[in-house]
Amino acid sequence: MSEGADTTQAALAAGAADPARAADGAPALTKKPRGRFGLSSKLLILTVLFVMLGEVLIYVPSIANFHKTEIEDRLKTATIAARALTTTGAGDLPADLQSGLLRDLDAYALAVRVGGMKRLLAMSSMPPPVAREIDVAALTPWDAIREGFETLLVGHNRTIRALGPYQGDGEIEVVFAETGLKKAMLAYSRNILILSLVISGVSAILVYVSLRRLFVRPMQRLGGAVARWAADPEDPSRIIVPSGRRDEIGEAEVELAAMQRHLQDVLKQQRRLAELGLAVSKINHDLRNLLASAQLMSDRLVSLPDPTVQRFAPKLLASLDRAISYCQAVLAYGKAQEAPPARRLIALQRLTADVGDVTGVASHATIEWVNHVAPDLEVDADPDQLFRVLLNLVRNAAQALEQSGDEALVKRLSVAAERTGAVVRITVRDTGPGVPARVRETLFKPFQSSTRRGGTGLGLAIAAELVRAHGGHIALADEAPGAVFEIEIPDRPVPLGEVRRSRAS
Repeated sequence: MSEGADTTQAALAAGAADPARAADGAPALTKKPRGRFGLSSKLLILTVLFVMLGEVLIYVPSIANFHKTEIEDRLKTATIAARALTTTGAGDLPADLQSGLLRDLDAYALAVRVGGMKRLLAMSSMPPPVAREIDVAALTPWDAIREGFETLLVGHNRTIRALGPYQGDGEIEVVFAETGLKKAMLAYSRNILILSLVISGVSAILVYVSLRRLFVRPMQRLGGAVARWAADPEDPSRIIVPSGRRDEIGEAEVELAAMQRHLQDVLKQQRRLAELGLAVSKINHDLRNLLASAQLMSDRLVSLPDPTVQRFAPKLLASLDRAISYCQAVLAYGKAQEAPPARRLIALQRLTADVGDVTGVASHATIEWVNHVAPDLEVDADPDQLFRVLLNLVRNAAQALEQSGDEALVKRLSVAAERTGAVVRITVRDTGPGVPARVRETLFKPFQSSTRRGGTGLGLAIAAELVRAHGGHIALADEAPGAVFEIEIPDRPVPLGEVRRSRAS
């Protein structure tokens, strides 16, 4: 028991503590290796990347729209010039005026098509051949994106013929070099990039500060609290104090504090169990020697011819044998090494009668002992272990009845049993005050079920463990008055091969 508690505490401390000791004797916390980037740095980088990704998604349609708008602006300027020329009826312009007009339009040629007739309004002396033709009115969004990126990525001093609507069903045509258009698109892209960097930087800083304040620092606080508590789990001052937040992190702090308090109680109980196990191991040696001496003296009583001695000596010897085995069983329970049941067929009525004699209930002055077990009822169980189970239940019931000092109260303790198929159900019933509601949930837990002053709370825990070792079940029935315990002991399963062989024979 001492080894188990020490191992439990060591395992909890080893989860976050280094084997090396600090200067004050406390275990030094292990410094976990940190990578180049912490959680805060990762959040900052991811925020910048996501903002830039959003800017890229915005940039694609915006640069296509800028490309289309630039061409449309050229066409609008050309339309104003063409209307002025056609309205005044200026006819063919001199070469120097055409050059000035085309220079202002940054174009090679300007023409209009009205009523199916094309009219050249202005043209340079040697215009280069046209490499691309863009009809603004026929551009779809996808075509605008494709044309825009072709100019931006592939364009290099090529000639573009741009077409647009003119005076209703007419059409205006401008021939120009894409060099100026590409420069304008590059300048626009540079401005977009600078703006995106500024926006992403500001957004990243705001997100970084917010996430660090809302998540990173509280998580660091939680981690530090766990590490400090693991270094000394039994120190109440190391339990985390919830910050009072009303979000998920606040709930995590509350749950962590509750878990730490619960584990602290478990560690204290484990320490008490370890100390009790050490005390039992010391007492057990001397107690077994004393019982062995009493057993030797009782052996001499068997040789006396007195009939009364001959009647009670075997029961005295059996009681001493059981007392010695019980001392060993208590120590075995503390070590969690209860022996497996050695099952045999038992005459249950004889066993319950021995329980009544050993506890003194059968000859009690104020308690009525009733043994309702049928003489022919047999149970497949370990006789010593089943005796211990019934002994604990009967003794507890008798002590509960003895605490009732009123002589007018009915004090009856009865044991009954029945077989249903391969299961024997044993019932121990008394007319005492019953089991308090506050101990029902921990009734079969060690050191927690005793309601009597001076009781250890081990009896029901041992009984439950022995019944479970038989594959059975023990429970407190919801009946009144008094307390009713029900025990179910199933028979051992018989191998199918043996059944077939027995039937064949």
